[in-house]
Amino acid sequence: MPGQIVGYARVSSTSQNLARQLEALGVVDELFTDHQSGKNRADRAGLSDALRYIRRGDTLRVASMDRLARSLIDLEQIVSDLTARKVSVEFVKERLTFTPDATADPFATFQRQLIGAVAELERSLIRERQREGIDLAKARGVYKGRARRLTDEQIAHVREAAAAGEPKAKIATNLGVSRRLIYDVLAGNGAYAAKPPTPRPPPSYGDEVPLPFTETPNPSESVEEPRH
Repeated sequence: MPGQIVGYARVSSTSQNLARQLEALGVVDELFTDHQSGKNRADRAGLSDALRYIRRGDTLRVASMDRLARSLIDLEQIVSDLTARKVSVEFVKERLTFTPDATADPFATFQRQLIGAVAELERSLIRERQREGIDLAKARGVYKGRARRLTDEQIAHVREAAAAGEPKAKIATNLGVSRRLIYDVLAGNGAYAAKPPTPRPPPSYGDEVPLPFTETPNPSESVEEPRH
């Protein structure tokens, strides 16, 4: 009996769309998804569920390598663990499939590592260009940082709920955001830093111009004639 095709798709935030990845995956028997950055594997509940669900003889199908892992080490670990469990891993974009029989093939391992290393280097270069752009924008005084994803009312709710002891993971789930964003709100990081107080405008005197105090002589008082 052939194994199942288990699909996995991931986007970095709830505002992004899975449609293109789902189209690339095609028809699958089971689908698992994440709306979460791939930086921390422990935060990807969908991937954890997929790895628990998948069985011997199944195939894990992913749209591209960078959707499964964000580092070469993470990619190697996931693929090696799955193939050791007699599970195949298919990457649609790269047109590569790693089967349990291919684990002993040094060329297949090299190919996977090479593509993963190139993808990791590309991400590093993108981050470097972003940092350079931010530094230039700050130097010009036009950098505004990331826009807030939460309203003032939601920010107040996050702080009140956390102060009341509600788990941060639950707060994040209720608002449809990541736990990292909740921590940023509570710590006042980035766009959620406390706003500086608005300076009070100087008092308005209309058209009057205040002058230094001078004593005006009383006309009724006698003025001493100058001596000749």
